[in-house]
Amino acid sequence: MTASTYNKPWSGLLLLLLLLPGAASAYEDLPAWAFNMQAAASPMAEEIFALHMLIYWICVAIAVLVFGFMFFSIFRYRKSKGAVAAQFHESTTVEIAWTIVPFLILVGMAVPATRTLIAMEDTSGSELSVVVTGYQWYWKYDYLGEDVSFFSRLTTSEEERLGQVERSPNYLLEVDNPVVIPTNTKVRFLLTSNDVIHAWWVPRFGVKKDAIPGFVNEVWADVSEPGVYRGLCAELCGRGHAFMPIEVHVVPQEEYVAWLDEQRQLAAAEAEAAEQEWSQEDLMTRGQQVYNTNCAMCHQANGQGVPGVFPALAGSDKVTGDVEQAVDIVMNGVPGTAMPAFGPQLNDVDLAAVVTYIRNAWDNNAGDAVQPADIQAAR
Repeated sequence: MTASTYNKPWSGLLLLLLLLPGAASAYEDLPAWAFNMQAAASPMAEEIFALHMLIYWICVAIAVLVFGFMFFSIFRYRKSKGAVAAQFHESTTVEIAWTIVPFLILVGMAVPATRTLIAMEDTSGSELSVVVTGYQWYWKYDYLGEDVSFFSRLTTSEEERLGQVERSPNYLLEVDNPVVIPTNTKVRFLLTSNDVIHAWWVPRFGVKKDAIPGFVNEVWADVSEPGVYRGLCAELCGRGHAFMPIEVHVVPQEEYVAWLDEQRQLAAAEAEAAEQEWSQEDLMTRGQQVYNTNCAMCHQANGQGVPGVFPALAGSDKVTGDVEQAVDIVMNGVPGTAMPAFGPQLNDVDLAAVVTYIRNAWDNNAGDAVQPADIQAAR
């Protein structure tokens, strides 16, 4: 539209039509120009959408009645037609009406809203519980009673974020380890945080709840349709807030059981790998992957950091000096700074690999290799 378009008498009506949501019964088939919630994938999300549309149409009806009566009065009883304003001080009938009618409207809205809110908080009867812990800036998932635990981090490359390569269709929405849950199963998510306030939000599940340090919040989802469902952290949590997506794979029960077995086998393989002696070349290769996933967001892929915010690792004496000091910093973090403790987050192999990498990458030439056994000793 040009600037003059907005001066046309029909421009306001056109903008209103563009903002109208689609019908509640088929909102998954909305045209590209329409605005509304994402298609529901769970009964709770469907109930939330139904409540949303109910309140919306109540508001539309109120707006039509109020503005319609106002515009009719302005037109019908205008001064140019000789209308004379009525003179009265008060009207008990009008005052009672404008008190009772809004009260009845609010009650009519509060009853279904309360019913929906109570259902959203009801996690009873859950068949699976997953602890979700927010970190700056990724998620950790622990499957209670299943002996499965992993971190889930963004896989979008720095080159893609900087626009140096073509961006994928799911830009900033893909992770290395997605959450996997079975179909037709009520899953309870227990939300908390390791550092600052985050928020776990999957729109198609009708799930959004803060993850707060020292507290545990609960939400639930029961999804019948297999597929990939995506979400984001919905609470401003620092520099990397935009880079901690949520990816949930909903699969049939048989696939879910097979996935659990695979996760346990991977954990056993990692434990076995920690008992081996690694070459410096292998440690550098794995260390680069660990660094790009966990460290590059702050210290940059080239190790130059962000001046005044995150220190450079390239050429740093703290990195290339005493190896025990380097291991301690990576494992235990730096109190009072944004540097977290990676000891609880990474296994022995990944810790050994990333310390080896930062001591020998770029122009750092420590020339040594930290072994998983060294990390075990430091623990």
